[in-house]
Amino acid sequence: MGIKVFAPASIGNIGVGFDILGMAIERPGDEVIARKSDTPGLRITKITGHNGKLPYAVEQNTAGVAALRLLEHLGESGRGIELEIHKKMPLGSGLGSSAASAVAAVLAVSELLRTGLGKRELLPFACAGEQVASGGFHADNVAPSLLGGIILIRDNATLDVHRLHVPRGLYATVVYPQLQVLTKEARAILKPEVPLADYVRQSANVAGFIVGCFNGDVGLIGRSLRDDIIEPQRAGLIPGFRDVQAAAMAEGVLGCSISGAGPSVFALSANSLIAENAGQAMQRAFARHQIESQVFLSPVNQEGAVIC
Repeated sequence: MGIKVFAPASIGNIGVGFDILGMAIERPGDEVIARKSDTPGLRITKITGHNGKLPYAVEQNTAGVAALRLLEHLGESGRGIELEIHKKMPLGSGLGSSAASAVAAVLAVSELLRTGLGKRELLPFACAGEQVASGGFHADNVAPSLLGGIILIRDNATLDVHRLHVPRGLYATVVYPQLQVLTKEARAILKPEVPLADYVRQSANVAGFIVGCFNGDVGLIGRSLRDDIIEPQRAGLIPGFRDVQAAAMAEGVLGCSISGAGPSVFALSANSLIAENAGQAMQRAFARHQIESQVFLSPVNQEGAVIC
């Protein structure tokens, strides 16, 4: 007997909220199976869908570290547990792949041992696991993947996280081009200084996005989904990004930007029809740059990680 958990992909930053906003989508996602073992200690026994790129060593694997930190917290680090990790989305895609694995592992182990811990109590351990891949302790992918919804991270260090209201009909289009952008590399190119005018404009847009969510004002959300700080620095990592963004905007989306560190590009729409049309237009734009891509359409996933 084992416990299988599905943890969904997520859109980190949601464009305007670098390291402080994230949202869960329904698909794709990762699955982790946890089983008890007679052999002492935590082991990763199987990994699929990773093309040999992920380590089996527990301390080097996001899922392994997340589960191990939980076991250490429980005083159960010697407990015999086996993990199977099934990657259902590409690595380095900007969809929170490493976060999803960490989330699925920590929830699976918690349920296997019947700890009684709630999802929010598991958040620090999942973040510790994801840190292995990203190089930073931030919850903009982990929190939505675990908790679901649209999440504001007021403070990463203390994991002061809050769910935002999700306006009715809000729909996400995510287009994954056949490229790879690693989070550590995408963070390394960012400048530490921000011009005052950009800071003011970005702060107003973050506030506008949050107010728009709580008031169900999709017009305000659309006016606020503009990233003047991070997107311009990372756009060059994604060939054809500006054409893809323009194609989405021409279909009437609320906004379009880079998902997490990229290369996936997301758009938010007021309904599923606009989202579907935008996905086709974005895919055609990538094709004009000789880049194959995959489209995911999804409402906001309100459940987050689930036992399946």
